[in-house]
Amino acid sequence: MLSGAADVGVATLIAIGLLCFVVVTVRNLVSTIQLLLAARIFVTRIKPASRSYDLWTRYADLALPVSVIAPCYNEELSIADSVRALLTLEYPDHEVILVNDGSSDRTLAVLIEEFDLRPIEREQLAELQKTRINGIYGSVRYPNLILVDKQNGRKADAVNAGLGFAAAPLVCVIDADSIIEPDGLLRAAEPFMTDDGSLMAVGGAIRIVNGSVVAGGHVREIRLPGKWLPRYQILEYLRAFLTARIANARLDMLMLISGAFGMFRRATLVDIGGYRHDTVGEDLEVVTRIHRRMREEKKPYRIDFVPEIVCWTDAPESWTGLRNQRARWEQGALETIVEHRRMLGNPRYGRVGLVSMPLIVIEDVLGPPCELFGYLLIPLLWLMGVESGTVVLAFFSLTVLFGTALSLGTLALEEVQLRRTPRARDLAMIGIAAVVENLGYRQANLVFRLHGMWRFIRKDNRWAAAGRSAFVRQ
Repeated sequence: MLSGAADVGVATLIAIGLLCFVVVTVRNLVSTIQLLLAARIFVTRIKPASRSYDLWTRYADLALPVSVIAPCYNEELSIADSVRALLTLEYPDHEVILVNDGSSDRTLAVLIEEFDLRPIEREQLAELQKTRINGIYGSVRYPNLILVDKQNGRKADAVNAGLGFAAAPLVCVIDADSIIEPDGLLRAAEPFMTDDGSLMAVGGAIRIVNGSVVAGGHVREIRLPGKWLPRYQILEYLRAFLTARIANARLDMLMLISGAFGMFRRATLVDIGGYRHDTVGEDLEVVTRIHRRMREEKKPYRIDFVPEIVCWTDAPESWTGLRNQRARWEQGALETIVEHRRMLGNPRYGRVGLVSMPLIVIEDVLGPPCELFGYLLIPLLWLMGVESGTVVLAFFSLTVLFGTALSLGTLALEEVQLRRTPRARDLAMIGIAAVVENLGYRQANLVFRLHGMWRFIRKDNRWAAAGRSAFVRQ
């Protein structure tokens, strides 16, 4: 009896180990295909203008008006610089709609004082928010600045409030504490200028600002973060934005435009009811809902990505902040999968239903537990004498060496095509991080994602802050 039970236990462990091996293999295969496709796209595409002056000369007369919606909450220390940077973006016709989401500090007072704001009357074209609007303010000195003061309702509700007051055909949703490069709006609007009306949204690359010098709301000098935690995140962002997003956009399967920066057709967002209030992953959900609506209505549409659009954001520098962020991302992905589960494997939704949604399931449902269990089970089987050292080495190679190779490949692609890392020493340090991240950081992220699964099971929608670090200012 005991021998039979032991045999069943060993067989179960072997089956789980094989499943982990298959899932990790599939994930690595997908990442490899994305990297190769992204490299091909970079080589064969028509490169955009490299200088802001060329962009302005070519497109200033064609640019559609844009409403920049920037929700903010308790940002009294940096909000003035952030708003000045938004007002000075290189764009011929844009308004800035700042939404104060019930801040409990002096954010509202600072804005009123710094920009000479006065109460105004402005028609709300669409009422999409769930909370009360306290007041609308306009600036005496900046006619294109509007402040919407409202009750706290979190980011999605704040964006919806701003969307209701936006009058331009294009809206840019950006975090108030993010820093978009001066020509970012013009680069994001460029694809819409030659579009036939089918382009729904455009995303851009998000980069880590930690350690860089910031002055007047702009990044003046790009530097490597002093701490290793944000250095590892630089690699994650490179892999996500320079391989996965580029490849998926080319295949018409882009499912995520970062909440830190994205440009949308206003009519599209209003038509689908704006951002959802009951999810912590509103950026993934809103793009998935656009796909779903367009597919169900059988309308031609595109969602694009432009890697030259750069928005700088602050990365967590503490393990607690990183855990909160990654758990939130994982929880938001699971909420989106459940909400749009009818798309999964459904031919009605084309390659989005047949490929994109299953890949999200592999990445966010099967991937974290399988990889983490693999780290534990394979060595256990080896110690029990069940698996040979060759199998253990194969799993290690897939999860560590293969991941390192993908990171270095992405770093090489970034250096050849975009050259956003100015110093060779910084490139070398990021390369070292590509190896070291496999020795603890990657495994910790898996644990954090399991924490997000637990939050999803408990339906815990409380907002867990990732924390912020102070910019290096001049």
